[in-house]
Amino acid sequence: MVTTKSGNCENMKLAVILVNYNGKKYNTACIESILANVGMEELKIVVVDNASQDASMRLLEEQYAKDGRLEFIRLDDNYGFSRANNEGISRAKAWGADAVVLLNNDTEIASDMLSRLWECAGRHPGCMIAPKIYCGDDRKRIWSAGGSVSPIIKKVRHIGLDEADEGQYDRETEIRFATGCCLWIPMSVIDEAGTLDERFFLYYEDTEYSFRLCKLGIPIYYCPKAVMYHKVGASTKGADSPLCAYYIARNWLLCNRLHLGGRYPLFLAYYALNRTVCCLLWFVQGKKELVRATLRGVGDYRKGRFGRAERY
Repeated sequence: MVTTKSGNCENMKLAVILVNYNGKKYNTACIESILANVGMEELKIVVVDNASQDASMRLLEEQYAKDGRLEFIRLDDNYGFSRANNEGISRAKAWGADAVVLLNNDTEIASDMLSRLWECAGRHPGCMIAPKIYCGDDRKRIWSAGGSVSPIIKKVRHIGLDEADEGQYDRETEIRFATGCCLWIPMSVIDEAGTLDERFFLYYEDTEYSFRLCKLGIPIYYCPKAVMYHKVGASTKGADSPLCAYYIARNWLLCNRLHLGGRYPLFLAYYALNRTVCCLLWFVQGKKELVRATLRGVGDYRKGRFGRAERY
């Protein structure tokens, strides 16, 4: 498997995995941007549907019925982001893919993003890679230029979030956290580290996977020449929703319990203060449903209830 001087990726099989849940509004733009990518000779797009109710899968199957580059997997229920991606990874492995790209369907990618990621993979073999991600509604404003992790309680943040791009994040560099909005993962990494943890259902599965790779000594790189655009919050109704409040409250606890070791009690003190402040603000603002969702998330964590929550 080599990359030619012209940027073509010869003898390399790449599978892009899209998880769909009522994504009719976004799917076509995302898929067309993938198909427009240059230099990818063997490309497969695997669309995994979490039992959508908006006819989005029927429309895609009709629209791309004659395009052999697309495959569709219909799940019989909404099993969440992790399970759906894992189903796609399994299909990609059966096809013989050398690498997968996990990509949110509420995105559009630049016409050379996949080849740029592949070039970066050639410089850093056996690594997970993240692109530069701009906000979909302002294509000069950064949403993520990789991610960092605080040293004690392992709190993650997006580097460059909401900053205007003035070239300050144009250096290819190793990072500690990569958002699940777009991840390049070689099959060799999946063989060693495994797939996404399905207990998370939604949120923090990317954080946990990043932490897992770091524990195994598998580097993560940020590739600024690979560019894409994200319609932030389109698939989950935004950060200010009960769904988001619930899964963040529950999954943040689970993720850090798995990876903090002896520092976990210190994290719990920070977590209690952080969530208490959020709940007080929401209560004052009249957003009591967010308070209830947070308390349910904490309660379900303590009871060991993971995966999909019935209320959300």
